[in-house]
Formats: sequence, C-alpha cells, structure tokens
Amino acid sequence: MSKRDRKVPSLKKIRNIQILMIVGYAVIVIAALVIVSSLTIAKTDEVLKDQAVNLTSSLNVQMKLNMDSYLSRMETIATLAFGEESSYTYDATDPSNDEFEAINTEKVITDKLYSLCIMENFVDYGIVYRNNRTVGKISNGTSTLFGDKLFTELSSMITRPRTNDGWSTGYQNDFKRIYYVKQVHENAVLFISFYASELDSVFDNPESLKDMKIRLVNSEYDTIYSEDSSEIGEPLPEEIISRIKGRSSTAEMDNDYLVSVNSCGDWFVVCSIPSSSLLSEKNEMTTFIYITAIAAAFLAVLGGFIFSYQLIRPIRKTVTTLDTKASVDLLTGVFNKLSFEEYAGNALSNSLESEMHAMIILDLDNFKGINDTLGHAFGDSVLKRTGEILRTTFSEDDYLGRIGGDEFCVLVNTRFDDSEKFRAFVRDKCEELCRSFHDSFADKSRELKISASIGAAFSPESGTSFTELYAAVDKALYRSKESGRDTYSFYEPDKESEGAK
Repeated sequence: MSKRDRKVPSLKKIRNIQILMIVGYAVIVIAALVIVSSLTIAKTDEVLKDQAVNLTSSLNVQMKLNMDSYLSRMETIATLAFGEESSYTYDATDPSNDEFEAINTEKVITDKLYSLCIMENFVDYGIVYRNNRTVGKISNGTSTLFGDKLFTELSSMITRPRTNDGWSTGYQNDFKRIYYVKQVHENAVLFISFYASELDSVFDNPESLKDMKIRLVNSEYDTIYSEDSSEIGEPLPEEIISRIKGRSSTAEMDNDYLVSVNSCGDWFVVCSIPSSSLLSEKNEMTTFIYITAIAAAFLAVLGGFIFSYQLIRPIRKTVTTLDTKASVDLLTGVFNKLSFEEYAGNALSNSLESEMHAMIILDLDNFKGINDTLGHAFGDSVLKRTGEILRTTFSEDDYLGRIGGDEFCVLVNTRFDDSEKFRAFVRDKCEELCRSFHDSFADKSRELKISASIGAAFSPESGTSFTELYAAVDKALYRSKESGRDTYSFYEPDKESEGAK
C-alpha cells in the first residue's frame, strides 16, 4: 500500500468527523432553540393571558360605567318631570276634582312630559294613576300589553324602597323594552320605556375585538341586550353561565373562553370571547417561530433576534388592542380627552341651578417651536411639568385633563356662595398659573420663552353643558392669543366687554 493510499481513509475520517461536528452543532443549536422557544412561548402564554384578563376586565368596567351613566341620565330625564309642580301634586283619583280643572291640569302635565321626551327615543313617558288614567306619552303597545293592570304591574317594578323607583324588563317575556318606574305619590307612578336596541350606543364593541360578545343580563341570566338581537330574552349559553354564576365581579380565562362580569344594579354586564380568537395571532406566530428557528440553525444569534422580535410583536399588538381609557394620560398624570369630557360633562349636567363652575383652558405658546428647537424630550418634560403645575394649583375636587397635544383644561368645582368671590378665586388661579410657568421654566430655555395662554368661562352664565362652556372658554383663549399670549382672558357674554380680562 502506498503512502498516498494510506491517506485516503484518514481524509475520509476527518471529513466524516467534520460532518458529524457540523451536524451535531446544528442538532444542538436546533434543540436549544426549540427548547428555549417552547419555554418562552409557554411563559408568553401565561403573561398574555394575565394581560388579556386584566385589560378585558378594564373594558368590562368601562362598559359598566357607560351603562351606569346611561341609566343615570334616563333617571335624570325622568326626574325633570317634577319640575312642573302639578306633576307630583295632581291626583286623578281624587273624587273632589273639578272635571274642567282636571282636564286643564292633565294637559299642562302632558305638555311638560312631551317637551322633555322630544329629544329622546322614548316609547313611553307618562304618569299612570291608580284608576289607570294616564297623562303624557303612552304607546298603544304598552296599553295593550298591560291592559287594566297598568298601574298595578308598573308599581310592582319599584324595587328600590329608598328612592321609590326601579328598573325592569322582560314583562310577559317581552325583553324588547326596558322600563324605569318612579313613584310620584301613593296613587301615581311615573314611567319611561325605551327599546333595548337603544343600548347600542352604550356597548360600543371595538372593531379590533369584533369576536367579543357584550351582553346585559338580569339576575336570572336572561339576555336583556346583545348585539345579536336573536339572543334578547334568551338565557346566556350554559358555558358562559357556569363561569360567572354567583359572582358579581370577576374575569377568568381558560382554554375555551375569556369571560368577565360586573354588576350594574340588579343587572350584569358580561363580556366573553373565545380564547382561540384572542390568541389566534399568537398561535400563528408560534408556528412561524419554530419553522424559522430550525431553518436558521447556523444563524442562531440572528435567529434569536428574529425570534425575540417576532414574539414581542404580536404581544404588543394584542395588548394595544385590549387597552376600559385608560382614563389617565400617562405622560402628564391628568385625565385624557375622553375621560375629561365625560367627567366634566356629568358634573355640569348633574349640577343644581345654584351651583357655580368654571372652566379654564390652557394652551402652551409656541409649543411646536419648543419641540423643533429644544427637542421632543424637552417638549415632553414641559408637558409633564404642566401636569404637575395643574395638580399643585388646583384641588382634588377639580377635574384636570389633557385635551390636545399641548392643550389642557380644568373644570373648577370649588364651591362658593358668592359669584364675585368665585370669579376672584378663578382670577387668582389664572394668575398663579402664569406665574408658575415663569418660575418653572425661567432657567431652562434661553432660545424660547415658555409660557401659556389661558381662557376661562363660568357656568351657568356662559353655559350649562360641556359643549356650551367649552365653546365659551375657547373664545376666551382666542382673545388671550390675540392679545399677545402669555396672559389670560375671561369670556364675557356682553360683546362690549368681550375683550375685558
């Protein structure tokens, strides 16, 4: 055997060892990637489920708050009927009533009720007396449904002794209408009714969660409201009932469903979504990760980066989709636009005629220039400091909100008996805000002067609703900007004094 012949098997052995090393390394890398991927995905499942439960629970709470707010508004509209004295003093069952006076009185009451319900899609808005005499808007359908038991059956719907009122639906298995009943006196009840479909505006299901079902059910778990009208009046599916029965507030997720529930008086808001639907994107990504990890074994480091990036992406997307606004702006620590409008609007609409409020709007002067010149990081610090200034200047009773990129709004709820003292108080707050901006940013910017333009308006003189008051305060802000900025203006209804501060 020649020397050359002896080298051939040695070369083959080295080559085989080299191949075995490459294959072994590839197997080790693939196995390591598969193990790490499996463990990471399992942990991701756990974290994602927790996030989904928490965020879906927050969405459910927001739906409950929406429902509470809607019912409260309906109760307020019903209570407005008592603004007419004859609405609660007149008794159609009194045998001593003069027939002519009774007719006139009932016409006055009816006109009052019609004027209140004209802007609402009420089916009924009226008063029923013990002798089944009625005033107001009473539909033929209601008269037919209750017959001569109208007063008796409506009275039985009063379930809250403290306030002598109550909500009800499902009379004779008719869940299409929802009733609110309030006792006027021992011989009369006031009631309103509307179709359950009106709750579409309350339960606004996000498009990104189109597979989620939001239902309103009674204590027997019969469906009062569902986007699917065929479910109204039907019991909840057993697989949903079994997860919430006997609970007033919970959120749970298993392999089949994510279900959350919150009580709303005697009713419950129930949100449910199949787990497979919620995690579908994550499951698709899991398959992609395994394939990519095996195919990219020789690029383990790069594959690891791809794996991490691809794994985090669906989590971020899902968490972003599920995120009840939040009501707080994370940068400034005050309410965001939607929450501020809701809280401020409710405070104004529920105020007594004697209560005074003030709305203050604050707009940072030349904020775009601050960002362009000093950078967005500095701009964010200005916004954050603005939130701190507002919290320092105003009390916990006042509502603070960021309603635009560099625009903030305050609803002052501090109570005063004297309007002039209240105006002086608000004036002091505006001056304090101007000083605070000067003191806070005096040494932080040499290129630009950081200041704020401020406008203020008062309720009820400049408006009793959020929309009216905001329109007034926006005009005051416009005058401040026309006056050279870094100042404040009060809105004055009288045109001659509109420019006065």
